Amino acid sequence: MSLSSVHGSLTALKALQADIGTGMDIVTDVAVDLVEAQGEHVNSELKKLEAMVLECAQLDSEINHYVDAVHQVTTRASSQDPDVMLRLVDVVKEKLAETTARLSDHSLQSHPKVVAFKESVRGAEGEDSRHLEDSMEELDEDLAIAHSQVNFTCPLTQVDMENPVKNKKCTHRYDEAAIVSLIRNRRSQKKKCRCPVVGCGNLDVKESDLIPDVVLRRRIQSQKNST
Repeated sequence: MSLSSVHGSLTALKALQADIGTGMDIVTDVAVDLVEAQGEHVNSELKKLEAMVLECAQLDSEINHYVDAVHQVTTRASSQDPDVMLRLVDVVKEKLAETTARLSDHSLQSHPKVVAFKESVRGAEGEDSRHLEDSMEELDEDLAIAHSQVNFTCPLTQVDMENPVKNKKCTHRYDEAAIVSLIRNRRSQKKKCRCPVVGCGNLDVKESDLIPDVVLRRRIQSQKNST
């Protein structure tokens, strides 16, 4: 098996991961719609949707572990141990077994898309509560995004966000493509990425800190549709 064919397979897997991520976003949107519709069996249906998100998170994590294992093995093969390629499948299986053994329920619950699912559902439930009790004050920063005065502008692009993500450390929001590009550019320079929001003290923004903000994305889409 050649290294080029291995790299081609990894590229296909990364494309599959993108599709998995899109699927998880769709499930989250369905969950939010379900909460807003307030049907008879909301709770049981939400549990089913959460189970789907967790299954996708497990598949996504397993692909990450597999890709990491292949990278480790092929790096050895190209730099110091060419014979590894002759037993590539067996060596990758060993590496994969080591990493997947550490895959816990806690790590799945911490998956960014799983966190986004739960926060979006809570946000939708809170939004419904505010409609029923107009006098209720803002409950917390996440629920406050339902108000019309939210700033939809990305601090990096200075235009309305298309796919907003929230930094779970400093809670600032950015357009996903813009902040991920900045993080990777800084990383290629061996530097840390500082939060682009003026005055923020977060000096090390990482991709793992970013959570899709489904509620805000729906608000932005709603505003665009109404104009």
